[in-house]
Amino acid sequence: MRVSARNQPTFCGPRRRAYRASAGLCAVLLLASSPALSDPPSAVTVPAETLDDTYPLDTVERQVPGRGSFRCPTVPLVRYPGSALRYHSAVRVNPYFRERLGRFEQVVADVAREIYGRAPRRIRHIGTYNCRRIGGWPTLISEHGLGNGIDIAGFQFARAARAESLPAGLPAVLRRPFHVSVLRHWRSTDPAGAVHARFLHTLARRLIARRDIFRVLLGPGYPGHDNHFHFDVAPWRLIDMDLGPDQGAASIAPAAVVPGLDAAAEGNKLGLQRR
Repeated sequence: MRVSARNQPTFCGPRRRAYRASAGLCAVLLLASSPALSDPPSAVTVPAETLDDTYPLDTVERQVPGRGSFRCPTVPLVRYPGSALRYHSAVRVNPYFRERLGRFEQVVADVAREIYGRAPRRIRHIGTYNCRRIGGWPTLISEHGLGNGIDIAGFQFARAARAESLPAGLPAVLRRPFHVSVLRHWRSTDPAGAVHARFLHTLARRLIARRDIFRVLLGPGYPGHDNHFHFDVAPWRLIDMDLGPDQGAASIAPAAVVPGLDAAAEGNKLGLQRR
């Protein structure tokens, strides 16, 4: 599967063994203000509207020296426990990213009700604000360093109410409390686990289609992300996760055109380094 964008350079490079499922995919330079994709991944439905390119953090400088100490930009941060859904512990994020999380929570709730008949009690995350570089890209600050990213590990569900009917075909055991884990259930095949896998895959596809929420969506199949989803609103669009042999792999792997960044030299690293 190849994804292209008009007037954008393309880099194709070797993939690590972890990328066997998506071998042959290419990395595409794609700015947030670029035209809409002309050939979106077949595994997802991308809405006609183009990516919102007015996100306030797009103008924040992300480049730092490749070595030595550095400081992340000073940006406002807020404590956010969740709105439509709650996080197992409050997250520390930029106020603009908080708005995106509210939209994310609503999508999670909608997909969960479709599959389980109820929304999760808690969303489990493993990190939001963290001032650091992007691993493998030492001259760029991670979006975590702006409070502009979150890592999602799973979802906690409470016991279904006694009067609540389960969706048709749902295993009865899922009336009890349970935990959906990206690590344990992304590729699960046992009866209950397969339902969890369907939830995670459906959620991923739904979020990919919602271009007004996140621009970067990484998950299992992308090195270092077998145990979590990484979501952020960087000034470029990158989607990379293995959606399985029957659903394809969605991959749009760009690099931002950042002053001083040698994109041609870095091109073969795209999609191979942990964020």
